[in-house]
Amino acid sequence: MSARGLISTGVLATLLICLAGCRKQSDADWPVHGGTALEQRYSPLSQIDDSNVEKLGLTWSFEFDTNRGQEATPIVVGGVMYVTSAWSKVFALDAKTGKLIWKFDPQVPGEKGVHACCDVVNRGVAVADGRVFVGTIDGRLIALDAARGRPLWSVRTVPYDQSYTITSAPRVVNGKVIIGNSGAELGVRGFVTAYDAATGRKVWRFYTVPGDPAKGPDGEASDEPLARLAAPTWFGDWYKYGGGGTVWDAIVYDAELNQLYLGVGNGSPWNRKVRSANKGDNLFLSSIVALDPDTGRYLWHYQETPGESWDFTATQPIILADLKIGGARRKVLMQAPKNGFFYVIDRTNGQLISAKNYVPVNWATGIDPHSGRPVETAFARYPDGPTTIYPSGLGGHSWHSMAFDPRTGLVYIPVIYSHLTYSDVPNFTFRPGRWNTAAGFGPPPTSGDHGVPPPGASPNESGGLLAWDPAAQKARWLVRYPRIYNGGVLATGGNLLFEGTIAGEFQAFRADDGTKLWSFKLPTGVVAAPVTYAIDGEQYVAVVAGTGGAVPISRRIDEPARLMPNGRVLAFRLGATGTLEFKEHWAPMPRVTNEPFTADQIARGRDLYFGGCSVCHGGYIVPDLRRSATIANRDAFKAIVLDGALADRGMASWKAYLTPQQVEDIRAYANDEARKLAAQEKAKPK
Repeated sequence: MSARGLISTGVLATLLICLAGCRKQSDADWPVHGGTALEQRYSPLSQIDDSNVEKLGLTWSFEFDTNRGQEATPIVVGGVMYVTSAWSKVFALDAKTGKLIWKFDPQVPGEKGVHACCDVVNRGVAVADGRVFVGTIDGRLIALDAARGRPLWSVRTVPYDQSYTITSAPRVVNGKVIIGNSGAELGVRGFVTAYDAATGRKVWRFYTVPGDPAKGPDGEASDEPLARLAAPTWFGDWYKYGGGGTVWDAIVYDAELNQLYLGVGNGSPWNRKVRSANKGDNLFLSSIVALDPDTGRYLWHYQETPGESWDFTATQPIILADLKIGGARRKVLMQAPKNGFFYVIDRTNGQLISAKNYVPVNWATGIDPHSGRPVETAFARYPDGPTTIYPSGLGGHSWHSMAFDPRTGLVYIPVIYSHLTYSDVPNFTFRPGRWNTAAGFGPPPTSGDHGVPPPGASPNESGGLLAWDPAAQKARWLVRYPRIYNGGVLATGGNLLFEGTIAGEFQAFRADDGTKLWSFKLPTGVVAAPVTYAIDGEQYVAVVAGTGGAVPISRRIDEPARLMPNGRVLAFRLGATGTLEFKEHWAPMPRVTNEPFTADQIARGRDLYFGGCSVCHGGYIVPDLRRSATIANRDAFKAIVLDGALADRGMASWKAYLTPQQVEDIRAYANDEARKLAAQEKAKPK
């Protein structure tokens, strides 16, 4: 591994290193992932406000070397911006000018990309005590010298031969670096580990679900709570499937109470009927778990979705605040997880204060205020065949940051209005290293009580920016978007909200009423979270742009194959007049073969495609197979899919999962779809 910069002389290196550490201490930084330890994504900076934001302009941009998904929150310390791109690369930029100070490439093996459920993304670094910490897609945690980008230490946090990845930003707490991992759909067991920030030595580990009972305790901090609380809630052979429970995003430290909060993910497989013999709460899936950050000792938990069966994770952002509720100030933890309910929880003990649905929900009628458990509907677990559930596995809100403005008392949520039809999979077979949901997905049922749409539901998926009053548990205003999966939110003291859209627009809204005040058009979507900072008396707003992540599953298949440009960091300030110049690039129509594929072969290929290929190849970044020239060439297609000819680009060999005949079936389906697309294109008016 190596740090690769553009430094050409020793003199210039010295100047840039001083630039990285010689700024005035009074400058306003964005030093941690959520802005402060409370992770409210709020800054009191107010030079840019609702009266002058229309004068905001682009002051600089920095182009990455890849068009894969970009999800990072930049960290700004002492005038230097530390930001990651896809493939876990780290860049140090002058936050005033955008000039590159250094970059670091961890050289992740391309073949590891196949284990990333939602593209080879990275959500950012942590910076502390002159070190920059980054987790990598292949499961390493690396410490870099903040001044030069040189590696100081590196540890492998997960077994390399299993389907773990790391996409989340580390957190630094009391001299320890805390990191989780991803991979539940692919059959892993979740855990969080703390490492000594100076040396990389492991301090403690906490597993979120029980392991194989025959192997006994793990010898970790989680042993006692897993045996006492979790193990009695699991049944069947869950350990053969990994169990899930990965902590792939939300890790928040409460300095006032010295508690660490983990947002725990979904089960593996999703469907509890397979995972746990259709019984049990399956702790600590879909839970918030509080630990002692120094030892990993269990303190308390609150499970939001017992017996999770829909990919309803609790990994969504967690915000800490003091709220006046019922006439008293309460220390609360707030979360809008995938299951569609907004939770306000007493963070001193994990007791539920309130929970109301913030998007239309039909899997539960509400949350019982006494037990804290959801009141499930009769059809929630799809017992009688295909059933449409609101929201879908995308959730009412995913990983995209929400913000809390203490001035307005509102939480601003990038919401998703979605639904999905679930069903059981007959004769489910577990496939290590591949998606294992044990749930089928298809068109909505046409009759019967199989998922009654809830009030306010729409048949069309869409997105929005929702202002939510957490004390009253009510919506205050909503801006609707035609597309789902829009960007994270930033709130500022200038009565402003900033958010990007998947359609390629970066916008500013008035925080108290949602009025749109400003926008900037981009050639790619924005799903990452903006930040703000000040240097030499000027306020900046910055955001990382780059379509990707889980967008493949939200893209309409009839959209033209527009090739995405490389991702960028963009910074704005008042009075700036910079512009972005770009050209549209479109994928060519493929050379469709005239081979006589049979209807049965095409049908088999369709099932295989949607069972393993579509989650990546239905999107903007990974090639649309309908437009790939290789589908007309049997040998070339086989070389890629079976022989791993493009493994260095992220397309690993599938020889462990597919036979040569199955590869041919997929090629047959791709050719059939390409013919349909060609006919559609030909029929369009010129």
